[in-house]
Amino acid sequence: MLKRTWFDNTTTTWLQFTPLSGSSPIIIDKSTLVFGNGTYQFNASFNYPQLEQLSPQEVLNNASLGLIEQSPDQTTSLSFLSYTDKLLAGTWRFLTYFGRDSMISLLLLQSVLSEGEGGAIEAVISAVLERINRKDGTVCHEEVLGDYATFLNLQKNIRSTAPLCDYKMVDTDYFLPIVMKNYLVDTNSGQNRATALLNTKASFLADNAGLTYAELAQLTAEKIMKTSAPFAADGGQIKENFIHLKEGESVGQWRDSGIGLGGGRIPYDVNTALVPAALRAIAALSRAGFFADHLDWNETADQYAKVWEDETLRFFEVSISQADAVSLVERYVNQSSFSGPTNVGEINSDVTFYGLALDGAKDQSVVRVMNTDDCFRVFLMNSTNQDQLSSFLNQTADHILRPFPVGLSSDVGLFVANPAYGGDPMYAQSFTNRDYHGTVVWGWQLAMMAAGLGRQLARCISESVPDFCKDKVVYDKVLLAYNHLWTLIDNNRAQLSSEVWSWTYDNGFRFEPLGSLTSTESNIRQLWSLTFLAIHKEEFGN
Repeated sequence: MLKRTWFDNTTTTWLQFTPLSGSSPIIIDKSTLVFGNGTYQFNASFNYPQLEQLSPQEVLNNASLGLIEQSPDQTTSLSFLSYTDKLLAGTWRFLTYFGRDSMISLLLLQSVLSEGEGGAIEAVISAVLERINRKDGTVCHEEVLGDYATFLNLQKNIRSTAPLCDYKMVDTDYFLPIVMKNYLVDTNSGQNRATALLNTKASFLADNAGLTYAELAQLTAEKIMKTSAPFAADGGQIKENFIHLKEGESVGQWRDSGIGLGGGRIPYDVNTALVPAALRAIAALSRAGFFADHLDWNETADQYAKVWEDETLRFFEVSISQADAVSLVERYVNQSSFSGPTNVGEINSDVTFYGLALDGAKDQSVVRVMNTDDCFRVFLMNSTNQDQLSSFLNQTADHILRPFPVGLSSDVGLFVANPAYGGDPMYAQSFTNRDYHGTVVWGWQLAMMAAGLGRQLARCISESVPDFCKDKVVYDKVLLAYNHLWTLIDNNRAQLSSEVWSWTYDNGFRFEPLGSLTSTESNIRQLWSLTFLAIHKEEFGN
C-alpha cells in the first residue's frame, strides 16, 4: 500500500495493489513498482469530504422522469455530474464547477431539471452566486479546490485550504441574470422560492461571508449596467465601448483555447448577444421587484439593451463579393490539408457572416472566421429590428445549409469555425480539425442552434409575428436550415453526449475522436452536451 498526506496535513490518499490468482508479487525498486505477469487489483481511496449527489430521480423534474428509461445513459451521466450544491462540467476532465458551462447547461436543460430547494436548478444558481467576486461582481469561471488550492495558497505564503476562483472570463457574468430571470420570474416554483433563496447567506468563499445571494446578484447586475452604459449612451456606439478581453488574457469566452478567437480582443458572442440578453433579463428582474436599490433599471436596462441589440452587429459584419468568395475558398483548400471538394458551386451570391471577434492577430480588424456563435443571438434574443432580424436569420440559414468549406455543414455536424474566407494563411493554420475550437463539432452548439431556430420559427405562430415569417423566401430558408440541422443531429446521435469531435475525409466526412488527431482529448461526457435530453425537434408548417 502507498499513501500520501496532502498539503493540508489531514487528507490522505491510499493506493493499494494486490496480486490475484497466483500472480507474481509486486517488487518495490526504489521509487518504482514493478509488476510481473498476471492479474492485479488496484484500489484507490481518500478521506476528502464528499459531495451529496443527485440521483436521476432527483435531478429531473416529475414530468421528465420517463427520460430515465428512455435515455438511461444520458440521465445516468447527468446524475453523475449533479450535486446538491453544484453541477460539474464534465468527465474525465473538468470534474468541478465551471460557471459558464453550468449556466449554459441550465438554459438548455431547464425544462427537464428539478426545481425548488435541493433541486438541480437552484444548485446551479446557488453555486454561481456563492462564487461571485464581491469586489467587482465578476462571476467565477472555475473553482480551485483541495490539494491544489492549498498548494497555490502556499505559493503566496498563505497556510490555508480555502478554495480559490478564476475570474478571467468576460462572458460568464452575463449568463447569471438570464438564468435568474428564467427561474425566479418565469416559473411558479422560482417565484415561490425567490425570497428564501436570495436571503441565503453565502458560505463557500470566506470573502463573501455574511453577504446574501441577493446582494451578490446585485453586484453582478451593477457591473453589467456600468460596463454597458458607455456604448448605450448617445454617440457611444464605437468599438472602444465594447466589452474586451481582460488585459493580459488571450481568452475570455467559450472559445478559450489559445487561438480560439483568432487573437481577437472583442468577442462577437459577448457583445452582440450576451450583453443585450443580460440587460433584458435585468429589466425583467427589476420589474418583478428585484434590485430595489435601482428602481430605474426596469426601464434603463431595456433602453440599453435596445441599443446593444440594434447597433453591435454591423461592427462584426464581413461581406464578400461572390467572385472574391469563390477565390478565397479555392485558395483555402490549396493552403489547407482539406482533401474534399471546394463546393464553390454553392456560392451563388455575395457571402455575409459575422466574424468571431474584432482586433484579431496580425492587425486583422475583424477575425474573418465564419462560425456557429450566431446561436447565442437566435436562442437568447427576440429582436424587433425587423430588417436586421430577417437579414441575420437569412445568413445564419445559409451557413447551416451550405457544405464546408463554403458553409458550416458536414456529415458529422456543423463546424464551429470555418476559416475559408480569412485570406491570410494564418486562418487555415490555426483553425483545423486538430484544434479544440477549429473545424470541429461541439454538441451543445448544435443544441443551442436548434433550440434557437425553433424559438424564432415559433414566433411565426405567436401574437406578434416578425416580418421574416411573412417573407416566404427567408422563412422557407430558415425552416429548411432547421430541418437540415436536425438531420445532422439525428445522424450523429452516437457522439452527441461527448464534448467535441472531429473528422477525417474519405469520400465524405467520417467521425473521428479529437484525441486521435491531437493531444487534446475530448471528454467522454460533458454536462452541456447532455442538453438533447431537453431539446427536441418541433414541427413547423411551410
